[in-house]
Amino acid sequence: MTAMSRKRPAILDKQWWSRYGASLRFAFYCLLHPFDGYWDLTHEKRGSMAAANTIMFFVLLTRILTLEFTNFQFMSVNWEYVNVFQECLSLLLPLIVFVTANWCWTTLFDGKGTFKDIYVGMCYSILPYPLIQLPLILLSNVITTEEGAFYYVFAALSLIWAVYLIVIAMMEIHDYSVGKTFLFTIMSLFGMLIIIFLLLLFLSLISDAISYFVSLYREIVFRLF
Repeated sequence: MTAMSRKRPAILDKQWWSRYGASLRFAFYCLLHPFDGYWDLTHEKRGSMAAANTIMFFVLLTRILTLEFTNFQFMSVNWEYVNVFQECLSLLLPLIVFVTANWCWTTLFDGKGTFKDIYVGMCYSILPYPLIQLPLILLSNVITTEEGAFYYVFAALSLIWAVYLIVIAMMEIHDYSVGKTFLFTIMSLFGMLIIIFLLLLFLSLISDAISYFVSLYREIVFRLF
C-alpha cells in the first residue's frame, strides 16, 4: 500500500495541492514584501514551478483577453492579422531567453540562483500585469476618451511594478548589490541579443542545409528518371 501511494500522481496528492496553494499565495506576499519575499522564495524554497507556470498562463491569457475585449478607443486590434500563438510566443520567448542569458552570466560571476530560481522569480515578478490589466479591460469599456488618462496610468503602473519586482528578484536570488544587479540586468539584455543572433544563425544554416539536400535529391531524381 505504501509503494502504491508513492506512485500516486501528484494531482491526486493532497500534500502537493497544499504546497501548490501555499506557493501560489506566496506570490502575493512578494508583491508587497519583495525583499523578504524573493529571499525566502529561493533560500527557503517557498516558490514552485507549478505556481510560476500558473502565473505565466494567466499572463498569456490576460494578453489575449486584452486584445479581444479592450475598448477600441484605447486599443485598436485587427484580428485578421493577429495570431494567438504568435502573441503568446512574443511574451514567452523573451522571458525564456532573458532567464537563459541571466543564468549564463550570473553562473560565471558568483550568482547564487539556479535556472529554476530565476524562472520562478521572473514569473512571480510579472504578477502585477494580470492583476492590473484584467480590471483595466472592464474599465476601458465604461470610461470615455477624456478619462483615458486613468487607463494609461494604471497600464504603465503594471509594467513599472513588474520591472521593479524583477530587479529586486534578481538582487535577492543572486545575493547581489544594487549596482551589480543593474549591471547584470543590462548584461542579460545584451546576452539576449547574442542568443537571438546565434539562434537565427543556426536556423539559417539548417535552412541552407535542407535546401542543399532537397536540391541534391531533385538533381539525382532528374538524372536517374
